[in-house]
Amino acid sequence: MSFDANAHRQASLDGWEEAAAGWVRRNDLMRSYAAPVSHWMLDALALQPGQRVLELAGGIGETGMLAAELVAPMGSVIISDQAEAMLAGARARAQELGVENVEFKVLNAEWIDLPLASFDAVLCRWGYMLMADPAAALGETRRVLAPGGHVALAVWDAIESNPWALLPGRELIERGLAPAPDPDAAPPPGPFALGNADVVSELLAEAGFTDVEVQALDLPRRHPAFEDLWETTLDLSRAFHDAVLSRPADEMDEIKASLAERFKPYTAADGSLAVPGRTLVARASA
Repeated sequence: MSFDANAHRQASLDGWEEAAAGWVRRNDLMRSYAAPVSHWMLDALALQPGQRVLELAGGIGETGMLAAELVAPMGSVIISDQAEAMLAGARARAQELGVENVEFKVLNAEWIDLPLASFDAVLCRWGYMLMADPAAALGETRRVLAPGGHVALAVWDAIESNPWALLPGRELIERGLAPAPDPDAAPPPGPFALGNADVVSELLAEAGFTDVEVQALDLPRRHPAFEDLWETTLDLSRAFHDAVLSRPADEMDEIKASLAERFKPYTAADGSLAVPGRTLVARASA
């Protein structure tokens, strides 16, 4: 079957609108978990007061709000996302923190409805790999950057380096609740679609960026108990949530018990878990 980009875009939008509530619930967890990634990106940009920053696929906007502190008082940040429900969570978080030099805008990163060369820096944490056309999104990113501006991004490394996602996915595939990947086909958009440093470098270069730097960053995921991992996965993965909750109660219990067994290698004697993970982070110049 050929890839239907427009169908993917609509499904992605619908999915993120529905998933927003779970991401808001898990905001504290994700903020602390993803902090090393956000800080790497901000360090790579070396933001200065007075600069103008755009965050793409910003979700709850934690990285953009950190950037807002660095460019204050005269600088500003636009936190954007395609899902209004995610931006509602970001607005609430900004109000809670008292961050005033941010604005919020619904945008699809594949066609950024903003002027040419209007930003000094662009941030995108775990967004490009989900897009139907990441090359187009990077081209648009390049277009809205002023000469000498920079982009900093993160995408997940290969799924084999991220058992927190590999094992739930394998559980669903083996139960016939999710399709097995086609080893001969190009990977569809998804968390691990750009999990190769060479691919990321090539996409940035093809979009017109220079001084491209890509690094791998280990990012283990920690949970006090399997129950927390289970509930977190249901909240953050819409595909897993929908597949599991579509089953009868007894089968849901079987899935949960089977998954706990799969995660035993990462479970300590006290029941806590430390599950390996790895992300790719990149910086490039316009």
